[in-house]
Formats: sequence, C-alpha cells, structure tokens
Amino acid sequence: MTKPAFSFEFFPAKTELGHEKLLSTYDELNKLSPAYFSVTYGAGGSTRNRTLDIVQALCARGDTDIAPHISCIGDDKAEIAELLDLYKDLGIKRLVALRGDLPSGQVGMGELPFALDLVKFIREYSGDHFHIEVAAYPEMHPQARSFAFDVDNLVNKYQAGANASITQFFYNADSYLYLRDTLERRGIDTIAQPLIAGIMPITNSSNLVRFADSCGADIPRYVRKQLSDFGDDRKAIREFGFDVVYRLCERLIAEAYLPCIFIA
Repeated sequence: MTKPAFSFEFFPAKTELGHEKLLSTYDELNKLSPAYFSVTYGAGGSTRNRTLDIVQALCARGDTDIAPHISCIGDDKAEIAELLDLYKDLGIKRLVALRGDLPSGQVGMGELPFALDLVKFIREYSGDHFHIEVAAYPEMHPQARSFAFDVDNLVNKYQAGANASITQFFYNADSYLYLRDTLERRGIDTIAQPLIAGIMPITNSSNLVRFADSCGADIPRYVRKQLSDFGDDRKAIREFGFDVVYRLCERLIAEAYLPCIFIA
C-alpha cells in the first residue's frame, strides 16, 4: 500500500488581511511536506492579477511546487501565452489546465473554448516544460451529454498531453474506482498518468450542499440527512465530516493507486 502525498488548494484572497492569513496557512500546511499547492483562477481570468500575486508570493516563500490554475474560456492565445511565459520565468513547472466558466454577461468562448484545446496549446507553445493536470468527473460533468461522452473528453485530454487528472470532489468511493477502471479499459495507464482523488473536507453544511448541487457532485443520502439533523452545530458537523472523509480516504488508499490526495 502506497502512502499518498497531499496537495492543497488556495483561492486568491480579496483583502490584505485575507492575503496574510493565506500566507500563514501556507506556512502551517507546508510543514506537512505536501506535493504541491494549487492556486485557483477566477471565471474568465477575473482573478488573474490576484492569482499571479499569490503565485509569486508562494514561490518566494518556500520550495514546495506551486501549481497555478489556468483557464481558457473567453481568452485568446496571446493572453495565455503571456501567462505561460510569466509562469515559466517564475520557475513554475506544474499547471492545472481547465476550461473555466464565462463571467456573467460575457459572450464568446475565445480561441481555446475547451480544456482539450488548452492542453494542446500548452504543449505546442511550451513543449514538455509543464506537468499538466486536468479535471476529471467521477460522477460526470454536469454539462456532459453522457458518462461515455465525459470519459471520451478525459481520455482525449490525457492523449493530448495531460500528465494526470484531478477529480471533482466525491464521497462515493465506487464512483472514483469505476472511473479509474473505465480509463484503464480505454488504454490509460492510471499509474503512469494518475487519477488524483479530489477531496472536499466537510466543515459547513449549507455551503457544501450548494456547491455540490452546482457542480453535479453527489452527497450520499445518509450524509445529507446527518448534516441536516446537526443544524448549526459546527462541532458535530466537523466531527462527522472528518469521519466521512477519513473512511473515504482509507478505502481509496486500500483499493487504488494514489500518489497524491488533492484537498480542495
């Protein structure tokens, strides 16, 4: 049984106080020797400058790999090439390549409308400089026509040059294992090109349910029922949530090759 490393995700802070808290959190989490930290990127590049600021600050603060999210929808190739050059100059070696979401009111998908297009462009522009991770959906992307269509898209991203994929969060281990087995049947070696498990800690009932509903992630009925019964009892929610996630990770580690667990 392989002991997995961990990686952690940061959202760009909106205030100076938030920025300082993020750096303090980084210092604490870095003591766990994570594989890397990722930094998210807002819809249509709406947090581009804040994402870049955080990436620069974290690069200067420690030696742990930083993996900026980079999205393509609504952007043109020149903007993305400029960002790739900036990250290369910073010594960034890892990217999380996503389609992203269009900001409200914006029209036009840009020159690279899908994550597959972005992966191809990164490889064409930067060769093998970047380790590229893409998104995977054990319970299907909410906009996908079918599970088979969604798997086709993921396989295409791997074949275009993605080194690994990170799953949307899930609480049903069977959904992850089924996707892994499906990829293996499609010729993807999930040891050479891992399917990294994305795990969402349960700390807030209403936020979790709202986020899960928006991204198509399933929360098992017993989890929803327990969270509902706990009401505003944060201590009970955290204790129950820890148990759910611990059991999930325990099973995944026992039944899957997990070089890394991604904590969102």
